[in-house]
This record gives sequence, C-alpha cells and structure tokens, in this order.
Amino acid sequence: MAENKHETDVAFIQALAELLRENDLTELQVKREYGDNDSLNVRVSRSLPQAQPAPVSVPAAPAQPAAAAPAQQPAPEEMDDPAQHPGAVTSPMVGTVYMQPEPGTAAFIQVGSQVSEGDTLLIVEAMKTMNHIPAPRAGVVKRILVEDGAPVEYGAPLVILE
Repeated sequence: MAENKHETDVAFIQALAELLRENDLTELQVKREYGDNDSLNVRVSRSLPQAQPAPVSVPAAPAQPAAAAPAQQPAPEEMDDPAQHPGAVTSPMVGTVYMQPEPGTAAFIQVGSQVSEGDTLLIVEAMKTMNHIPAPRAGVVKRILVEDGAPVEYGAPLVILE
C-alpha cells in the first residue's frame, strides 16, 4: 500500500510540473492532507529564460576608447525593458488577464487611451475572482504588454502609462 501511495504522489508531482509548464508559472506550492500526521507538502519551481543576457566579463586590460563606447550603451536595452519603465503598471498577483469586462464587449483601454486615476485598465482573474486593476495615476496608455487571456506573474508589467 505504501508503494501505491508513493506512485500516486509521484504522479501528482508530475501533474503539478506539467501545470507549471503549461501556464508559464515559475513556482507552485501545494499541501496534500492524507489524515492525522500524514501529509505531502510539495513545492515545484522552475526558472524562466531571462529577457536580458547575463553580464559578460570584460578583461582588466584597458580598452580603446572606440571599443568602450558600445559597451557603455545598455541604457537603450533598459529602456526597452518594460519592467524598468517609470510608467509601468505591474500585476499585483498571479492570474489570467482579461482586457474587457465580458467576452464580446469593448476593451477597457487601447494604446492612446486617456485614463484617469482609478480607471480600470484590465482585469486579473485569480482563483475565480475578477480583480480590477486600476490606473495608479492619470495618463495616456503608451503600450499594452499583455494579451487577453494570457497568464501573468506577480510583478509582471501589464501596461505603460505616461
């Protein structure tokens, strides 16, 4: 019977790993209670590929001025990283993004939309609860970084407001 329980636990962990991969999640933790003093506590995690390449080590020898100029230009890459943008609105939770209040209706926002502080930008569904994500300040929507129905992580940039 213990071997059957072990096989069930392994299948359960494999299913969690598959769920993690299918939904592009980085971590999932579950506690399974079997009875008095008998439980299984599982934490499955993975690392996603980084958007920026790892830093490259530069030799200690002095470089020529022409070679130094390209090495000092990571600023445009940082500006392209939406998470670093000062107008980024990030997800307060893990969930699924919905761009409109109901299927078939108009989206809350579009690129170029003028929003006021507190206006709903989009919805993040988490555990069957629809969480309206408000605009933290008034501004114009410059970029929408997520697609309708896409999974998002905590802290993921959703929208750029300027």
